[in-house]
Amino acid sequence: MGENGSFWESLIYAHPTCTTWKQEAEGSIYHLASIFFVVGFMGGSGFFGLLYVFSLLGLGFLCSSVWAWLDVCAADIFSWNFVLFTICFIQFIYVTYQVRSVAFDKEFQELYSALFQPLGISLTVYRKIVLCCDAEVITLEKEHCYAMQGKTPIDKLSLLVSGRIRVTVDGEFLHYIFPLQFLDSPEWDSLRPTEEGIFQVTLTAETDCRYVAWRRKKLYLLFAKHRFISRLFSILIGSDIAEKLYALNDRVHVGQGFRYDIRLPNFYHVALPETPPLQPPPRSHRLQRGSPRRQPAGLTNCGS
Repeated sequence: MGENGSFWESLIYAHPTCTTWKQEAEGSIYHLASIFFVVGFMGGSGFFGLLYVFSLLGLGFLCSSVWAWLDVCAADIFSWNFVLFTICFIQFIYVTYQVRSVAFDKEFQELYSALFQPLGISLTVYRKIVLCCDAEVITLEKEHCYAMQGKTPIDKLSLLVSGRIRVTVDGEFLHYIFPLQFLDSPEWDSLRPTEEGIFQVTLTAETDCRYVAWRRKKLYLLFAKHRFISRLFSILIGSDIAEKLYALNDRVHVGQGFRYDIRLPNFYHVALPETPPLQPPPRSHRLQRGSPRRQPAGLTNCGS
């Protein structure tokens, strides 16, 4: 204990204390370096925040190096500050390369700004999501079908980028799908990863549409590698289904007393013919299961 005590005492008290302080201030380069340090540490997070921090800190260390070389004439102070300047410069180049590597096409950039950026998703995470769909935006022409009732297998998850999709069952209108909504979120949510199924609704393009599609197996592999992305899609899909159910609530009434309440791939309610107004109509449930079929070679017109 005595040796340790003497070590700390020598470390603290061996250095002579400042009896007199310099009357003159340091040069402008020193104060400029301090300003860069203060402003640099105010940077935020993310790629652009890192660029901000490393650029200003690098300038601060560079000014400190110049100050040590010209005013202080101390090789050790110059060496340390120049090393730190070099590290900041390398980090700045590295972050700049990362920013350029995650550049996207216009439609994907708009999709990020509208849907993923408000949720705080970083560009690196978004890049993994984009690569999973091969960075491709698919075009669906007007009056062509994305899915046909009882025919199209459920093997992907798609997000509408532009246009409008009409959803029908047995020729009766259910609701519309608008941009930034999933085309097949109820179908996706109704099946387990190992299950297969077919659409029990028809999705038709009312206008020329553009959408992004993730293949089912490939997306599940992405979920297995990145749990955060899995939770993100779970939230987005759940919210999308809630919006669709809300759109169907007391909206769709068709002839012969039928009323469709929810849209799921294998399940929907059918009300019996209307009874007197004071008595709620009883409901019966019909479960429709379809055998899996291979994906058609291409999208066909609904009339064909």
